[in-house]
Amino acid sequence: MKKFLLFLLLFLVFVGSFLTYIFSTTGFFRKVESSNDFGPIYQTIALPGVEDMAIARTDSLLILSVDDRAARREGKEGLKGLYLIDLRDPSFEPVSLTDQLDFPFFPHGLSIFQLDSAKYGLMAINHVDGKHSVEHFILDGKNLTHQKTITDSNFISPNDLVMVGPDQFYYSNDHGYTDGLGLFAENYIGFKASNVGYFNGESAEKKVGRISYANGIQFDASKRLLYVASVRAFQVKVYQVDENWNLTLLENLEVGSGVDNIELDESGDLWVGAHPNLLQFASYAAGKNPTAPSEVIQIRYTSEKSTVKSIFTDTGTTISGSSVALPWGDFLFIGNVMDNKVLVLKRN
Repeated sequence: MKKFLLFLLLFLVFVGSFLTYIFSTTGFFRKVESSNDFGPIYQTIALPGVEDMAIARTDSLLILSVDDRAARREGKEGLKGLYLIDLRDPSFEPVSLTDQLDFPFFPHGLSIFQLDSAKYGLMAINHVDGKHSVEHFILDGKNLTHQKTITDSNFISPNDLVMVGPDQFYYSNDHGYTDGLGLFAENYIGFKASNVGYFNGESAEKKVGRISYANGIQFDASKRLLYVASVRAFQVKVYQVDENWNLTLLENLEVGSGVDNIELDESGDLWVGAHPNLLQFASYAAGKNPTAPSEVIQIRYTSEKSTVKSIFTDTGTTISGSSVALPWGDFLFIGNVMDNKVLVLKRN
């Protein structure tokens, strides 16, 4: 009897410690209150599931990755594809770029790369029936032309990508496992099994592994730095990129939130859409909770001392599940995984 009670006590201690670890490392105990250090809401853009964005700054063109995941979760047809906003037009009216495609296209992460004065390469991750590809386009003015579909066995669970050349890009696999105990361990224990790979124009290879839920990825060409969001670890990982595109970890920036996509402004600062409470976000994404909190974080990275500042937080009543924040002039565009709008703030 004593042995049984001891075993029961140890089991309860283990379960209690396990649950406490999960809650504490996913932001469950964090109290999120709405705050805004950027500026008031200027406009909302009625597009659902704008999970990622990319900007052609030379021509002031904003590209939005749209997938109405909430509708698809309910078995309904929803908007999907890439949309363009000409930022020189104050109406910020989105226009579809991909409604004439002749193949299924459910975009996720995307990236843009300037080829010449008015032409850009554009790539987007596509998920169809459990299969993954990267769709390669050319944006010429406001006309988008599909070039090719890229597949590779190393695209295990691709989440985001960043172009570093006309045909070259880094990509993040947000999981190393796609089902079973491995997937559970990655999501809840924070097991480090995801990775970052590099596509050289012909094939992909893994460059670094042992990341806890790799997500957003961004490249600063002027500093030869690659930034990778580790959602489950609440970190942004900073890598030095050498001449052969190999990666050396410089440091892990502690952010205190479930970092998602990363964008760069013209000064080199990072702007990150984030999920302060990952468990609430997971419940929201599954349709079990009507809202999830949002956060936008600005990071000024230097090798001596970096600053991490929370610019915007919301309980989820204004915008739920923020995943990307992109600044342009006096405006800040905030997208999300499953909400029905893009939020536009204007600087005070």
